[in-house]
Amino acid sequence: MQVTFLGTSCSMPTTTRGSSSVVVRLGRELLMFDCGEGTQRQMVKAHVGFQRPMKIFISHLHGDHVLGLPGLLQSMSLLRREKPLHIYGPTGLVQYVKAFSDSLGGPGFPVVLYEIKESGVIFFSEKYQIIAVPAIHRATAWSYCFIEADRRGRFYPEKAEELGVPKGELWGRLHSGESVMVDGKVIESSMVSGPPRSGRKIVYSGDTAPNPELVELSREADLLIHESTFLDDLAERAEEDGHTTALQAAEIAKEAEVKQLVLTHISSRYPDPVVVLDEAKSMFENVVVAEDFLELSLELE
Repeated sequence: MQVTFLGTSCSMPTTTRGSSSVVVRLGRELLMFDCGEGTQRQMVKAHVGFQRPMKIFISHLHGDHVLGLPGLLQSMSLLRREKPLHIYGPTGLVQYVKAFSDSLGGPGFPVVLYEIKESGVIFFSEKYQIIAVPAIHRATAWSYCFIEADRRGRFYPEKAEELGVPKGELWGRLHSGESVMVDGKVIESSMVSGPPRSGRKIVYSGDTAPNPELVELSREADLLIHESTFLDDLAERAEEDGHTTALQAAEIAKEAEVKQLVLTHISSRYPDPVVVLDEAKSMFENVVVAEDFLELSLELE
């Protein structure tokens, strides 16, 4: 699983930071969180394909988070995409997509839109689920959590051999959770396998002021991607605008006991991200400030 930061600026792009967008790669599938202006160009530079199975999760309908959608859909149409594209977001998403489609021409492939009405699970499959909770911002906004399904416990071949289970099909059945019969004895899967292992967990804050619901959602996450628009000397401004400071984001990471914090949505007033990093590190050690095209791999344990 790889996380690629396509755009890490706040309201306006800079010479080094594009508008907000993050992509999680799950094998061939792509999960995109926000789609700011210029996202399609960032995808090209990051070698993110336009034809893959894909879902997009929009946090809110401010331009720096959605202005990339018209260009992305047009590029996909030009490339003769056929696979459906699923887009989730706040109320108003349907009207927005209809407005630019009426003006520019609609996409030449199925686009399925979902307007989120309440918090909870908004997508579920055997592989993963996506949970949304309301963010605290100047517009209706959502924060998202990706939770991978639990994985099988580790299989211990030496235990299977000790119990006389011949290598081959029976090992596979035991690892899949089945019981097998060997020499008249029932061998349970739990006798040769460890307990189920938790799947990976990624939280994306979108734009938000510090939010107790997001803290709970982030508990023990492998990765918390949190906005960090201001330093703490502008905490009052952050509260007025529905944003978070670097120190506040670090406090959230510490309280939620996440494994790693990545700060994004960085204001252009901080051309040197070291000041943002230093403030966060004073509260939480395992933190980085995202730059465009930063790639992080979340390996299976």
